[in-house]
Amino acid sequence: MSQVSLIFACGTALFSDGYANGVIGAVNTLLLTIYPDYFSLTNSHYSTVLNSLIFVGTVVGMLIFGVISDKIGRKAGMMTATGIVFVFSALSAGSYGGGTVGGMVAALSAWRFLLGIGIGAEYPCGSVAASEQTEGPGVSKNAQHRWFALATNTMIDWGFVISSFVPLVLLWIFGMNHLRAIWRISLGLGIVPAGAVFLWRLRMVESARYARDSMKHAKMPYGLFLRKYWRNLLAICLTWFIYDFITYPFGIYSSSVVNTIQANQDLYQSFGWSTVINLFYIPGTMIGAFLIDWIGPKYCMIAGLLLQAVFGFFMSGFYEQLIQPTHIAGFAIMYGLFLSFGELGPGNNLGLLAAKSGPTAFRGQFYGIAAAVGKIGAFVGTWSFPAMIKAFDQGGTNTDRGITGPFWVGSGLAILSALITFFFIRPVDHDGMEAEDREFREYLEAHGYDTSHMGLVEEIATVDSAEYEKDKEPESNEIVTAV
Repeated sequence: MSQVSLIFACGTALFSDGYANGVIGAVNTLLLTIYPDYFSLTNSHYSTVLNSLIFVGTVVGMLIFGVISDKIGRKAGMMTATGIVFVFSALSAGSYGGGTVGGMVAALSAWRFLLGIGIGAEYPCGSVAASEQTEGPGVSKNAQHRWFALATNTMIDWGFVISSFVPLVLLWIFGMNHLRAIWRISLGLGIVPAGAVFLWRLRMVESARYARDSMKHAKMPYGLFLRKYWRNLLAICLTWFIYDFITYPFGIYSSSVVNTIQANQDLYQSFGWSTVINLFYIPGTMIGAFLIDWIGPKYCMIAGLLLQAVFGFFMSGFYEQLIQPTHIAGFAIMYGLFLSFGELGPGNNLGLLAAKSGPTAFRGQFYGIAAAVGKIGAFVGTWSFPAMIKAFDQGGTNTDRGITGPFWVGSGLAILSALITFFFIRPVDHDGMEAEDREFREYLEAHGYDTSHMGLVEEIATVDSAEYEKDKEPESNEIVTAV
C-alpha cells in the first residue's frame, strides 16, 4: 500500500460511522409515518431515547477501545470496530422483537446501542492510526494535516450526506406504499462501507511509530503521563464538549429550514432538503483541510469557532425575520455557511489536535477520552435544550424567543471555546509526533522509568537506529508482521 492509501484505509471507516449516525434521522421519520398512533400515544420520547442510547454506546466504545488501541494494537482495534459496525448494522435492519411494534422498537434500540460501541471504537483506533501514518515516508511534510482531515472528518461528513440521500433514492424506487422496506434497507446498507473497509484493512500492519514507541509490553505510567499532559488533555476535552454541545441547538435550524420550505408536504421534500443541508458540510471540511497545513490546526480551529459565533448571533437575532417564507433562501445560505465554518474549524481540527498532542504510548486513550467527553456534551445538549427553550419562552408567550435561547448560549460558548483553544492548547507542528515521542521518552527516563521495554520488541523485524536518530522512517512501513 502507498502511504496515502494507508492513511485512508485507517480513516475511511468513519464514512460508515457518519452513515450509521445520520441515517437514523430518516429512519425515525419513516417510523413515525408508519406507526403514528404508537409513537404519539405510547412512546413519544422514542427519538430522544434512541439517540441517547447510541451516544452511550459510542462513549463506551471510545473508552474501551482507547485502551485496546494502546495495549493490543491499532489494527486489532480497527478490525474489531469495523466488524461490530457491520454486524449491528445488519441486525438493526432486521429488528423484529416478536412481531409487535414495541418489541421491534426495543430490538432496534438495543442494536443501535451496540452499533454505537463500534462507532465509538473507530475514533481511538482508526483516527489514531491515520494520524501516525501521516508522518510516514511518501507523505509531503506540508500535506500531513490535510490528509488526516480528508481521511477522517471529511469521510464522516460524506457519510452524513449519503445517509440522507439513500432514503430519498429508495423512496423514488419503492414509493410511499413500501416505507417498511425503505427504512430497513437504509439501515442495512450500512454494511457496505463497513465490509469494504474491513477487506481493505486486512493487509495492513502496525505503523512504524507504534512499533517503536508503544507500551504494549510495558507497564503504563499513568501518573507520569497525567502530570505532563493533563492541561492539554483537559483543554481539548472542554473544547470538544462545548463543540458537540452547541452543535445540537443549531440542529433546530435544520428543521426550521425544512419545515418552512416544505410547508407540510411529503417525505420527498423532507429527504431532499435534508440532503441539501448536509451538503453544506462539504465545502467547509474540504477547504479547511488545505487551510490547516497553512495556518496550523490551532489557529484554523479558532477562526472557525469565531466565524460560527458571528453567524450564530446573527441568525439568533434575526430569527423571526429569517424564517419567513420570503427570506428562507437567504436563511438556508446563512445556516449553510454556519455549518461550513463549523467543519472548517473544530470539525476538522479537534480530532487532529487530540491525535497529535500526546505520545504514541497513550495516543489511543488520550484521543478516546477527549472524544468521549465530546459525546457526553452532545448527550447533555440533547436533554438540556427543552429546558433552555422553556426558560427563554417567557411562559409560552414568546415561542420564537424561546427557540433562539440555545442559539445565544451556543454562540457565546463558541467564543469561550476559541479562548480556551488560544490560551491552553499547544500548536501541533508537522512531524510533531516524532519530537513528542522523543521528548516523552526523555521525560520518563528523567523520572526513573525504564524505557527499554517500549515498542513491539519481539515483532520488529528491523529498526535502523541511525535513521531513527535522523528523524527518518524506514524504507518500508511494513516493519511489523500482521497482527
